[in-house]
Amino acid sequence: MNTTTTDPAARAEIVRETVASSAFGIVEAPLSAWERITNVTALRKLALLIVLALIWELYARWLDNPLLFPTFGATFEAFAKGVVGGELLRKAGTSLRVLLMGYALGIVLAALLTVIAISSRLGTDLLELLTSMFNPLPAIALLPLALIWFGLGYGSIVFVIIHSVLWAVALNTHSGFLSVSNTLRMVGRNYGLGGLRYVARILIPAAFPSILTGLKIGWAFAWRTLIAAELVFGVSSGSGGLGWFIYENKNQLEIPNVFAGLFTVIVIGLIVENVVFRSVEIATVRKWGLQS
Repeated sequence: MNTTTTDPAARAEIVRETVASSAFGIVEAPLSAWERITNVTALRKLALLIVLALIWELYARWLDNPLLFPTFGATFEAFAKGVVGGELLRKAGTSLRVLLMGYALGIVLAALLTVIAISSRLGTDLLELLTSMFNPLPAIALLPLALIWFGLGYGSIVFVIIHSVLWAVALNTHSGFLSVSNTLRMVGRNYGLGGLRYVARILIPAAFPSILTGLKIGWAFAWRTLIAAELVFGVSSGSGGLGWFIYENKNQLEIPNVFAGLFTVIVIGLIVENVVFRSVEIATVRKWGLQS
């Protein structure tokens, strides 16, 4: 049997000439000055704040009732006087000191509960049971009991702040730990990690977006609980926080000062959210590539 072999077809040589990039034309148009400005998040938020302040001013002028709703100008003037005179700064310092104490203790307790929950099924059942029991319970509803247990002092306010922080942080942290992929878990086990080292090097970095969300929610709950508690009971040893400042000025019908106190609460909230937590987010989850 004769076999015929055929040579493969010859291919023509391909010659590519280098083309200068200038010959491509405009691939990406440069941003205009307006587009560069609007791409800055801080400037966009500042513009929104200015618009809200303008709406506030116009509505107050239309209402024309300073005892019911003072203008933004009158509120800002009272705020500036309180800051320059030091009264608002002292009240804010008192509130923040109590808040940070309760917030830190709440985070520590939430961490302990979460570690127990991820260590055993019984711990998980315990965390789920406690959160289902106490998380729906408003923290301010515990203030009367706290006054009986801890007396007329900052201990009562710290107790209700711990309650408001504990369950939000514990739930989000535990949920974040459960969402960690099995691949990362096996990597940690293969490196011989266990116990607290396993939690610190594997679970916490992988679950940090959820943990950070819990910290933000816990902060917001703690801030609201503190102001509400101080409105009911906020004076100890002759001093009180922002909530007590608001309450006192309401009794004296100093409504611009009342709004100045509320304005201070808002300003502190904006600083914490957009500076403190934003910096933590950039230094952690964004740096680690866990969030775009």
